[in-house]
Amino acid sequence: MSAHRVTLRGVTYVFGSLRELLAKATPRRSGDELAGLAAAHAVERAAAQHALAEVPLAQFLAEPLVPYDTDEVTRLILDTHDAAAFAPVRDLSVGQFRDWLLRYETTGPELAALAPGLTPEMVAAVSKLMRNQDLVLVASKCEVVTRFRNTLGLRGHLAVRLQPNHPTDDAHGIAASVLDGLLYGCGDAVIGINPATDSPARTAELLRLVDDLIQTYRIPTQSCILAHITTQLAALGAGAPLDLVFQSVAGTEAANTSFGVNLALLREAQDAARSLRRGPLGDNVMYFETGQGSCLSADAHHGIDQQTLEVRAYAVARAFAPLLVNTVVGFIGPEYLYDGKQIIRAGLEDHCCGKLLGLPMGVDVCYTNHAEADQDDMDTLLTLLGTAGVNYIMGVPGADDIMLGYQSTSFHDAQYLRQLLGRRPAPEFEAWLDEMRIARPHDQRLLPIGRTHALLAPHEP
Repeated sequence: MSAHRVTLRGVTYVFGSLRELLAKATPRRSGDELAGLAAAHAVERAAAQHALAEVPLAQFLAEPLVPYDTDEVTRLILDTHDAAAFAPVRDLSVGQFRDWLLRYETTGPELAALAPGLTPEMVAAVSKLMRNQDLVLVASKCEVVTRFRNTLGLRGHLAVRLQPNHPTDDAHGIAASVLDGLLYGCGDAVIGINPATDSPARTAELLRLVDDLIQTYRIPTQSCILAHITTQLAALGAGAPLDLVFQSVAGTEAANTSFGVNLALLREAQDAARSLRRGPLGDNVMYFETGQGSCLSADAHHGIDQQTLEVRAYAVARAFAPLLVNTVVGFIGPEYLYDGKQIIRAGLEDHCCGKLLGLPMGVDVCYTNHAEADQDDMDTLLTLLGTAGVNYIMGVPGADDIMLGYQSTSFHDAQYLRQLLGRRPAPEFEAWLDEMRIARPHDQRLLPIGRTHALLAPHEP
């Protein structure tokens, strides 16, 4: 393991390992400062970026950041690396890789073919050399398509997770939020509820509630109750109508252990959900959420910066062919992303890095009330992600999640982005919106809703 040296302004900076180099090359964020990993000042950060640009991509295969023998995420990354897919860039340095990604000639199909040959560390490294506009441009080249009851991720489309959380899991409150979201054209990514109570009985009850709605109105979407994976498996075993399996994942084995999961459990859940054959269009049955800082929260970061660890979590997700991956970018709090500037940067990094690894990335454009951020910052990130081709965003009533206590994006925000950029819902969902007279088919303009609308009329079981 060799040191990395660079001289700037007559001062020689020495970085003793890839781990230290990656951390000090990272744009400033509070989580790395909290962990004592960040560059001391902007000049040291620039020196680290200069040194990082000279590192060969292949060095990340030879020098694992977390030991192979003690971490199953490292073993997953290295054991599944596709050398043939890596061949087009294997002789490049990190800086040369950035230039290659930004070329006119580098296309989306080329990036899709390359994805199995990239490791998270390579992708995290190149993102540290990118400006925000670079992250937007590179991500915009990537198209990642997945299917369950509809088709998500097609170029020119933008899906929305309808998030009707309620602080007491009240069925009437949840149903009212779902109805509101559907009438705004939201819900094609998933109707996903974070339960207030993590129990198999409550999970099964909520699954039946949403499934009844989907089946009654023939809505081409999928449901998910975001309980712990073991709770969902228990509900499934009791006969609950489960579509997608949800789990939060992280970038080290120790952090995943703190979540109560490992790769074997994720595989068991994927097999169980696929065995139900509930998706008529595809078998992408997994839904993963991530967030910068989760490994540090669990004291399982191994001295690695939070963004690199976040991208390692995407290797976990990639192994299970998910329908949806979502970085809940500002949710963990200002200890990890202090203000709007840091949240915007992290959201663009996460989306770009996930897309380069071949993942169907969505972003929860969000912040907590004690962060130095506001809804104007979220408008900026939302717009940037729209131009970058984000697969989906969140639809929360009023943008204020009253159960989880944080600020996100609203049903109206989704309409803003679709209108601004000409984005359309998932094709099957778009046809349903037309059939239900919710939106016009040619431009997705919302139609007036009267008392006799099919979704508002009393339903006889």
